[in-house]
Amino acid sequence: MNSYKHFKLVIILIIMTTTNIKSQTLQTVSSVDLNKYLGKWYEIASYPQTFQKGCHCTTAEYTMSEKGYVIVENRCNKNSITGKQAYIKGKAFVEKNSGNAKLKVQFFWPFKAKYWIIDLAGDYSFAVVSHPNKKYLWILSRSPKMDESVYQLIISRLKEKGFDISKLQKTPQIE
Repeated sequence: MNSYKHFKLVIILIIMTTTNIKSQTLQTVSSVDLNKYLGKWYEIASYPQTFQKGCHCTTAEYTMSEKGYVIVENRCNKNSITGKQAYIKGKAFVEKNSGNAKLKVQFFWPFKAKYWIIDLAGDYSFAVVSHPNKKYLWILSRSPKMDESVYQLIISRLKEKGFDISKLQKTPQIE
């Protein structure tokens, strides 16, 4: 990675890790069964981020390490559905007393970004992840396509939580 891209990524991670007290009003789900949450997720929509520019077919895969943290593996195809695959591996640590709904994700030491699960289907078929500052938002699904009625239900809930839905962009996925 060239030094400019590395510098940009570090700046983004610093911004993601800083919040103000007002932003702490975002509520997470009450609890998450990590064993059910583990596995592969497909990004259905998100707020565009510099570090995901040009990503198609974005996925996240979570596995439990022997040391008790979650291994995070993010992949996407760059610039097209059939583009070259980009990959990054990190770690996620559960915040104590959060019901496993608040994690801190680390791709580059020593920076950790907040990963809050703010909506979750009872059957773990979809999840919505954000940051308490509401500048980051991902809608995830266990399959590359989400039923439109489920998507609209999620959108409705996000509006109630004060998210700017006009910033959401659907992520191209191979079905």
